[in-house]
Amino acid sequence: MTVKVEKILSDIIRIQTVNPPGGETVVAEYLKKLCGTYGIKGEVIESAPGRGSFIAAAGQGAKSLLFLSHTDVVPVGSGWAFDPFSGEIKDGFVHGRGAIDCKGLVAAEVVAFINLATSGKLKGKLIFAAAADEEVGGEKGVGYLVAHCPEKLKADFAINEGAEPMVINGQICHSLSIGEKAPSWLRLRTRGIAGHGSVPVLEHNAVVKMAKAISALAAYRPAIVLTPETRRLLNAVLALHGYREEINEKNVDELLLKIKQPELALYLRSITRMTVSPNMVNGGIKTNIVPDTCEAQVDIRVLPGQNWDYVVREIKPLIGDAEIEPIQVHSASFSGVDNGYYGLIENTLREFVGDRVILPSVCTGATDSRYMREMGVPAYGNGVVTLNVSPALKGSVHGVNEKIDIASLQLKTQFLEKLAAKYLS
Repeated sequence: MTVKVEKILSDIIRIQTVNPPGGETVVAEYLKKLCGTYGIKGEVIESAPGRGSFIAAAGQGAKSLLFLSHTDVVPVGSGWAFDPFSGEIKDGFVHGRGAIDCKGLVAAEVVAFINLATSGKLKGKLIFAAAADEEVGGEKGVGYLVAHCPEKLKADFAINEGAEPMVINGQICHSLSIGEKAPSWLRLRTRGIAGHGSVPVLEHNAVVKMAKAISALAAYRPAIVLTPETRRLLNAVLALHGYREEINEKNVDELLLKIKQPELALYLRSITRMTVSPNMVNGGIKTNIVPDTCEAQVDIRVLPGQNWDYVVREIKPLIGDAEIEPIQVHSASFSGVDNGYYGLIENTLREFVGDRVILPSVCTGATDSRYMREMGVPAYGNGVVTLNVSPALKGSVHGVNEKIDIASLQLKTQFLEKLAAKYLS
């Protein structure tokens, strides 16, 4: 390698880009300077002051591939055993917020990009984009780029972040993310009549109305939907547990109960239906005043075919006279597994992980891949290809004590470089 991936990761962890407020332009400028050192031109595109994304391209030809990642991170919270922005390289690990999500991928992609750009062997176009704002929806990052300069991101397909490896029934399995559910976040508002708390009229109490609505949402049982991608994944996981019964909408919950890994079963359950989670409530201004308004924010994640109209039709009968207001609404997105791109990624990954199981996975959360799919670019996600499947490391994503082993960083870099070299040769 011409540059050390762990050194780059350490450097960009030390640049604090907690979103909000972001401040990703500093990382974008760092990447621009780094690429410039090797004679590679790139540009920083800001959607707002300080909210910069970095884009660079190398090579020419009929084929094109996009390396996509993001430079913002989530807040750190308390309870860390080390400085979350130290970027310390110690005992074979790089320490700090973003080591796994997603600055580790940024570092691996830029090293692979530089190595290929300077090799003189590219027969096609390789694009590297490190975007702002993914952790808060991406509108100031990839969303802005797609809206204002889509040609800079246009490629045959993209490789982005995705699910990490997992252990299923004692076997280490790697994941290739092929799609994701989408947020349909909404705000509920109930209205009542203010009055003195010593003589309450509870049917006029906006908080009581909201409590009833939330109770109904908690009792809601959404329809089970098995997309072809989800069905394929479920059958593969059940086979790893020794069950050969073909899954369908009627038996899915019964079969999921046979999986003795609670976190895995919960994940699989969540990708087979729309999920509804009331997560924030705010009502009332004083203990002795009957509240005349109350608001709640509900995290709803939808599957393909479940648009905003579908969400309203499902939720409206449950909430009485509560008002519904959209907060953030997107469509679920999937990329095909039979178009050659998935097979190329899978075969390349197998060169590094041997005969380990590789599963097509569906993300319950949202990534920037949805923007690419919306503009017609198939996007696939891969977590940090790793030799270390420690639950502690996986649990540190959006948690405390986030770090990544250098061996995994190097493996990820080699995988990306091999993938691009094979496709663009």
